[in-house]
Amino acid sequence: MDTTPSTSRPVSSRFKVDISLGQRNGRVSSEWFSRPDDERYLSLGELYGAVKSRAERARARTVESSSIRLEANRDSAERLELIVPGNRRPIAPTHWSYGQLCSLVGAPANYMRQLPAPLAAINLQHGLLNHRAELVKTLEMEDGRVELRAVTGPEYGRIWDHELVSAVMKIAGNGTGDTIWKVPGLLDWASMTHNPFVDISKDTTTLYASDRDVFLFLVDDTHPIEAGRLPNGEPDLFFRGFYAWNSEVGSKTLGIASFYLRAVCANRNIWGSENFQEISIRHSKFAADRFAHEVAPALTSFANSSPAGFVAGIRAARERIVARDDEDRETFLRRRGFSRSETRKVIETVLSEEGRPPESIFNFVQGITALARDKTHQDTRLELEGKARKLLESAA
Repeated sequence: MDTTPSTSRPVSSRFKVDISLGQRNGRVSSEWFSRPDDERYLSLGELYGAVKSRAERARARTVESSSIRLEANRDSAERLELIVPGNRRPIAPTHWSYGQLCSLVGAPANYMRQLPAPLAAINLQHGLLNHRAELVKTLEMEDGRVELRAVTGPEYGRIWDHELVSAVMKIAGNGTGDTIWKVPGLLDWASMTHNPFVDISKDTTTLYASDRDVFLFLVDDTHPIEAGRLPNGEPDLFFRGFYAWNSEVGSKTLGIASFYLRAVCANRNIWGSENFQEISIRHSKFAADRFAHEVAPALTSFANSSPAGFVAGIRAARERIVARDDEDRETFLRRRGFSRSETRKVIETVLSEEGRPPESIFNFVQGITALARDKTHQDTRLELEGKARKLLESAA
């Protein structure tokens, strides 16, 4: 399937970008910093194989909480095991599932981990015998020993990590360049160019999985899209990207985020992001149905969509002049809920970065997003980014 947008053009080398525009998104960078080598994968096929294999060795079932027995040996003060009906072998909880078990019975996990295993077992056993919900859902896996990967409420709607990876592979193949969707290239700070053609290694990959989650980030950076011109007359180039995440053991929701961006640097920060959109699904009872009817189709729709609407919106915002003098500029921002201090900073930012005060909607949007980048408080930053997005949408 050829999913190349009709208004983009293939490149064979690096291209110049202006990352002072748009927003910086650090979500992928935080994943990149926290992942050890054994959680980094070099292709979607390799990633799929790993998460599919563990699913095939797993067994999910619902049991009465009062029928679970906890055992601990005084000779091994840190080791605690569960005996679950239907499985005579003891089950060892992981760090994650132990915390879930404590949470289910209302016990503080950090405190329980400090107790000797026999004492912790007594407390957890009491909690299970008096568990109001009466039922729990376990996820057990054979890996030399039987391991408890997750323990949740009975209504937990599991979406397997391999289901998400499989859905992505339908549009992205192996994620290594066999389709337009691939692990991103790198921004060269010296020349301010983005190079799509970078070898995938443990340092550069954006395909991750741990024992409790999966996360992947792919872009179409060999087909940049021109959305107008920069003040110096050069083309303002974007490309499309998305990231997706899931946890089959309940450590996070399932979701995808799609956007346009201008570059990705070595530590995997997303630069110059525009038109950010996100779908997330909690692992509730009907989560699997929602995944089938919302997330998987959304991936296909984004892969096949034309950027024409996005390009038209950016161009309209550049062309729509809303302020001719300082009084117009202040009035424009103040009427949209900006304080005097914020108004001054937006105007000064645009003047500093573009060499002239804001006149078009696009100028104001860039000034607002630049102001948002400097905010350390997340709620304030998101509020400003939301205002910028609504303003940009109003130009279309």
